[in-house]
Amino acid sequence: MEEFDYIIVGAGSAGCVLANRLSADPKTRVLLLEAGGRDNWIWFHIPVGYLFAMGNPRADWLYQTEKEAGLNGRALNYPRGKVIGGCSSINGMISMRGQAADYDHWRQLGLSGWGWDDVLPTFRKLDGHFLGDTDMHGASGEWRVEEMRLKWDVLDAVARAANEMGVPARPDFNDGDNEGVGYFHVNQKRGFRMSTAGAFLKPVLDRSNLKLETGVLVEKVLFDGRRATGVRYRQNGQVVEARAKGEVILAAGAVNSPQLLQLSGVGPAEWLAEQGIAPVLDRQGVGRNLQDHLQQRAIFKVQGVKTLNMTYHSLVGRALMGMEYALFRTGPLTMAPSQLGIFTRSSAHHERANIEFHVQPLSLDKFGEPLHRFPAITVSACNLRPTSRGTIRLRSADPTAKPLIAPNYLSTPEDRRVAADAIRVTRRLMKQSAMQPYTPEEYLPGPSVGDDEASLAKAAGDIGTTIFHPIGTAKMGLPSDPLAVVDERLRVIGLERLRVVDASVMPTITSGNTNTPTIMIADKAAAMMIQDAR
Repeated sequence: MEEFDYIIVGAGSAGCVLANRLSADPKTRVLLLEAGGRDNWIWFHIPVGYLFAMGNPRADWLYQTEKEAGLNGRALNYPRGKVIGGCSSINGMISMRGQAADYDHWRQLGLSGWGWDDVLPTFRKLDGHFLGDTDMHGASGEWRVEEMRLKWDVLDAVARAANEMGVPARPDFNDGDNEGVGYFHVNQKRGFRMSTAGAFLKPVLDRSNLKLETGVLVEKVLFDGRRATGVRYRQNGQVVEARAKGEVILAAGAVNSPQLLQLSGVGPAEWLAEQGIAPVLDRQGVGRNLQDHLQQRAIFKVQGVKTLNMTYHSLVGRALMGMEYALFRTGPLTMAPSQLGIFTRSSAHHERANIEFHVQPLSLDKFGEPLHRFPAITVSACNLRPTSRGTIRLRSADPTAKPLIAPNYLSTPEDRRVAADAIRVTRRLMKQSAMQPYTPEEYLPGPSVGDDEASLAKAAGDIGTTIFHPIGTAKMGLPSDPLAVVDERLRVIGLERLRVVDASVMPTITSGNTNTPTIMIADKAAAMMIQDAR
């Protein structure tokens, strides 16, 4: 049985950052445990590889949600990264911090140190930004941010249509106010994906005080009373225990961290009793407060303009795409899943942008299926700050059993109203004069769907799908908050030497893609741990 100063469960977006920072002191021994393997597959590095990684067991946990009433009885695939780098190795690479008001709200909840002015220095420290060293960005950090390496005439037209609706141009979505339209910035380096494994972990794996173990299923956190002392895990058919002199850190993500807490006896006592698990601590918030961004995938056929649909179905087109990437590291193989972003308001009563559009020069019936054989674009709008709350629960006490994931989408009147309004905004966008040369024709939800609230809410349930941003299932909060799991320093309330550091600690979801905020949380957490250990 080996002993370490820190044991980190999960080598994903947060875990790789933690391993880098905590092992910087050569006297500190760090064990990093990852259920997946190394990122030694070409599609982890060519940006468009997310098409092949999601739904592939070498990269993805292959989770599914329960059937959702708000989605008219549908269940959704729920990809989560299972490889070093975690979700940052299979995600959309979109660099997005959210809005300053998101973090100021966290501070207003009593979480000192988490306001916009508090987190901005960490974002700047992490940045290796193409815009250089500015008030908002840094240039020397490990987390590379670049411009997209392709343009599409049809997306430029959509941007002009947004301008005609009064949405301003926004060259940078990451200055605290992301309302506007522009091309997303991406976490890439010269046409290759930038994951946290590439940015933070692999450059320091030669440190003698850092040990990475892959192919590991952590079965439980070990406790002496209410003090975490280590973990038990299974690797190559063998059960192994590792001891922590300092702290155990769960960085397994918004699905797996609450699952592991519950397996370890930390969670709602009634849930644990159902599975026959002896409670270490009744913590009601573990697995509750699940929030996610649900998008309404509207599709419009277009004419007289190039989209990826036609190129994809052309042998010559595919060959040219491959050649362009091989020679120049540009073109469709560098594509993030969405290229153009629009942040705006679903209705006038919102004080700030509350919906985000991901606009793509392509269309398909369902992720993982071939592109359509007609030219089309996808114009997906998501509610940035949903009020619906879901759960992550154990299916059984067997650590290999997949958890029950119930996001509870569209379960509140407010969320259904925003979804309906978002479809209305989408339709209005496509009617602007900038789009008329391309004769947009609604394919989904379809012209038969009326503009009344009930019809649009039902349509949202029919076409809604996740953008893969689960958060909140081990949320930060004050000890007086009955659903708080960790305090402002990410220590599990009521336990010693156990922290959670990943997207699950967000009390409320950020207004945009969640990977970069998760990396920021990890960097701040590492600094706290180093400070607390002195």
